[in-house]
Amino acid sequence: MKESTKRAIVRWLHIILAVPIIGYIYSPFDLVHYYAAPTRYVFVPTIVLSGLWLWKGHVVRRWFSLRPARDQRVMS
Repeated sequence: MKESTKRAIVRWLHIILAVPIIGYIYSPFDLVHYYAAPTRYVFVPTIVLSGLWLWKGHVVRRWFSLRPARDQRVMS
């Protein structure tokens, strides 16, 4: 899968998961308790992680890419 396709998938995930948060913000106050737990523990963390991935994902991929091993010789 190309990098542009992966980025598009993460971007749409980020946008789609923002819709329930908009509903949480603009819902009547007596219905907020129905949306509170899923919004706090599912939607917000997922949106934060996907946003960070869109912003700095290239750095994370560089960390986990194959790097040459450091020289482990004992210096005398």
